[in-house]
Amino acid sequence: MPWFGGVAIALGVMAIVAFVRTSPIGEPASSSHSGRVKAAIIDQLCSLQPNEDFIQQTTEELEACGFEVDLHQGDDVTVDFCRQLPSYGYNLIIFRAHSGLLGSEGETIRRTCLFTNEPYSEAKHVAEQLSDQLAKARIDENHPWVFSIGDEFVTQGMRAGFDHTVIIMMGCSCRYLEDLAQAFIEKGASAYLAWDATVDLDYVDEATPYLMRQLCMDKVAIREVVTSTMNVVGPDPKHEAVLKYFPLRNGDKTLIQLIE
Repeated sequence: MPWFGGVAIALGVMAIVAFVRTSPIGEPASSSHSGRVKAAIIDQLCSLQPNEDFIQQTTEELEACGFEVDLHQGDDVTVDFCRQLPSYGYNLIIFRAHSGLLGSEGETIRRTCLFTNEPYSEAKHVAEQLSDQLAKARIDENHPWVFSIGDEFVTQGMRAGFDHTVIIMMGCSCRYLEDLAQAFIEKGASAYLAWDATVDLDYVDEATPYLMRQLCMDKVAIREVVTSTMNVVGPDPKHEAVLKYFPLRNGDKTLIQLIE
């Protein structure tokens, strides 16, 4: 099924949602937090669209690269969890999560939003809602509203900063704009990989493990990783979404260089 969400600003009034579609690296550098490199899979989708094969396969790929892997799923993916995320010291983070472009009253607002699993409430996180760090979001009219985070939350709401973390976004349109990508880079991430339009979940669940295998190859630059993924797996066959990386200046760096 297509993987997209409609999101609407939550400022104390009900807004009308707009549905917008838009070989191992060996011994990696040590993490300053634990002495080892750490990766996280954030599976916001597990309660609605679980894929244990994807989790197992991706975990095995990461562990073969020398990563310690943490899995955060379902109800654990809250606003407070996202706020604390940089403090966990992850070197690589994979978001398996709904995302979309903010919309209200039938119009698209040029902002990318990433879903949490925390039920929306006007009475919670009020300051962050009023400062446009958070929005309310839902997949469609058959699903409940939840909080979503945007670029302002990443730069202002997240505690501490990332330490050369590589970010991989599996949701829709996370590279259609540069807002969320730029926010993670400003917060200390070294690279951000995402698709530029709507993606089907079956497709991206297949593409991401291949992407990880390529990323973990020794001496393979991120530019080559993205090119190889698109040549072998191809764009999303239905929506023609293409994998991109940001910032372009880091295209000649390998994973080991990106997380050092």
